Amino acid sequence: ALLPKASFGPAVALLQMSLLEGRPRESLVKYDAPLELGPAPLESSRKGKQSAKPGSLRAQLAKKVQLPPVESKPSTEDVLHALLPPREWIEENKHFMQYVSSQAATRLDVIQLQESLDQRLMERQARETGICPVREELYSQCFDELIRQVTINCPERGLLLLRVRDEIRMSIAAYQTLYQSSVTFGTRKQLQSEQGKAGDEQMIADHEEQKRQREARVVELKNKYQAIERRESERRAIDERKRKEEIEFLRHQQSHLESFLKSHDAKA
Repeated sequence: ALLPKASFGPAVALLQMSLLEGRPRESLVKYDAPLELGPAPLESSRKGKQSAKPGSLRAQLAKKVQLPPVESKPSTEDVLHALLPPREWIEENKHFMQYVSSQAATRLDVIQLQESLDQRLMERQARETGICPVREELYSQCFDELIRQVTINCPERGLLLLRVRDEIRMSIAAYQTLYQSSVTFGTRKQLQSEQGKAGDEQMIADHEEQKRQREARVVELKNKYQAIERRESERRAIDERKRKEEIEFLRHQQSHLESFLKSHDAKA
């Protein structure tokens, strides 16, 4: 396997990096001793204050890896420094640079790397499950250290691992973007539902008020109906009693008239 063609310039790569204030946090990646480059440049230090956090996924994806061309026949150190760029920072107004180590790793180094990973996960209280930036950062450093160890023995294999690492980071970044978009969409929908909720609650209150008024109207009409029915029943009872009295009076007159006519016929 051959390395892809690309322009390689350590000076250009160093200029593209932003300087940090203070010594960076200890990393699982094995570095050489830091080199003092001189006084701190003002413009770089100002830019470093505005730069993204170096351990974040966005900052890791922003790094542009420049590999040496095939014709130059680069050394292992050149390839290693291209895959894992050096760290730069400002400390006590001095400019420091630290390259990754080109020392080959042994079996003991791998065991120590695993122990250091477990220890730092425990020290920094990283979550065992779920989303955890601390666990993500430490495992990313562990993967970079493995890339460093493999690159020293086989640069092509290290380049392939670098491609795998970048693909994983891009996938995670895409998932993060999708998550943020879904959260934004959910928040917007929640706000819309809250705005519509006030109108729905007002409509429900109006309907309940109408229901209460109509129930009161129903009770009023029922009371009125019962009063009318009671009054009409009393009137019917009075009328019926009057008719019975009239009928009794007429029957009494009839009996008197019949007896009078019979006595009158007998005298005649």
